[in-house]
Amino acid sequence: MADDPKRLFIEVVGRLGRETQLHLDERHRHFHITNVILGVMSILLIVLAVFNVYYIHVLYKDMSGIVGNMESMHSRLKVVKTKMESITGRVELIDDHMENMDRINRHTSRLASTMPEISAAMHSIGLEVNGIEQDMQLMSAGMHNVDQRFGHITGGVGVMRQNVRQMSRPMGIMNPMLP
Repeated sequence: MADDPKRLFIEVVGRLGRETQLHLDERHRHFHITNVILGVMSILLIVLAVFNVYYIHVLYKDMSGIVGNMESMHSRLKVVKTKMESITGRVELIDDHMENMDRINRHTSRLASTMPEISAAMHSIGLEVNGIEQDMQLMSAGMHNVDQRFGHITGGVGVMRQNVRQMSRPMGIMNPMLP
């Protein structure tokens, strides 16, 4: 009976069924492990996605701040540009005026060479002005004397006028009688 083909077939099919069941059990176990791993990985990916969204939000806010700062810097740089253009214009004016410095230097050198002569002349003029001032003081004193004398003369003329009036009174009485 060991060679019975039916039995052999049943044993082979039975063994094949057991092997298939073992294979299915192991496959089911591997699917279960794979599902657990996929679940854990999904949870980790969700956590990672949440952190990524948070970091993207933070990055967005930081980039918005950077863009705001760049716009502010751009507007301030425009102001700096206009001021630099103004400064450049003024420096060009200074440069134009600096070209005149050679002539000013020559004139200043000539002026410096003539200053001692002018100083000597001014000293001489100062001495003459001192002499004139002394003469003017003497003249002022003389004018004061003349003024006093004119005052005396005026007083004398006043006395003479009074005397002439007193003398002319008797003559005034005769005047209507004379032709």
